[in-house]
Amino acid sequence: MQFLKILFWCLLAFIAAVFTISNWNAVQIQLWGGLIADVNLPLLLFVTFLIGFVPTMLYNHAIRWRLRQRLSTCERELTELRTPRPEPVVATPVDLSVSPSTTTPPIVQPSVTPGIGQ
Repeated sequence: MQFLKILFWCLLAFIAAVFTISNWNAVQIQLWGGLIADVNLPLLLFVTFLIGFVPTMLYNHAIRWRLRQRLSTCERELTELRTPRPEPVVATPVDLSVSPSTTTPPIVQPSVTPGIGQ
C-alpha cells in the first residue's frame, strides 16, 4: 500500500512538472491604478489554488479543534459520573448555648463521717 501511495505522488508531481514546462507563458494581470503585472501561468494557478485552499483548511482545522475540545469535555464529565463518590459525613450538631464555665464538673467536697479520722 505504501508503494502505491508513493507511486501516486510521483505521478502527480510528474504531471505538474509537464504542465508547468508546457505552460510557461507570461500572463498580464491588470491591477489597480493602471498597473500591469507579468506573472507566469503556473505561478498564477498555484496562488489561486492557495487562495481557495488555505481558508478552507483553516476552517476545517478550527472545526476539528472545537469538536475535539467538546469531546474531551464530555469524556471528562462521563468519567466523573462513573467514579463512585464517598457518602458525605454528617456532623452532629454542637450545642453552643451552654457557656464554657458551666461545662466543668462541680467540685465535690468529700464527706466526713463522724468518728473516723478525728
